[in-house]
Amino acid sequence: MKKILAFLLSVIGLSTACSQKNFESIDVKQFAELIKNPDVTLLDVRTPQEYAEGHIEGAILIDVKQNDFMEKARKQLPVGKTIAVYCRSGRRSTDACNKLMAEGYKVEELKGGITAWQAEKMPVTKE
Repeated sequence: MKKILAFLLSVIGLSTACSQKNFESIDVKQFAELIKNPDVTLLDVRTPQEYAEGHIEGAILIDVKQNDFMEKARKQLPVGKTIAVYCRSGRRSTDACNKLMAEGYKVEELKGGITAWQAEKMPVTKE
């Protein structure tokens, strides 16, 4: 019984550690200020279809669900600059931020994704 309890506690601890974020999620106002900085690269990690429906102007599209996400990221994203990441609601951007951080990137995530961005009446483009 003690072994089972110890095992369960270690699994819970491991899952908690794996779900922790080691980057900052910032609100729409903070994100809007951040991406004004020319040293910040804006990254949309949604699908091409979602991107075409509307995205934040200047965003680079790299779909985090594709197997070549990190390969494309290494080619297109500068390691020495902050990467401002967003998706639809925050789930995929969290995944992308964790992957990018593992490769040495400094990242900031838009809390609530483009859904929160649009709720605040911030501009999107289809171009």
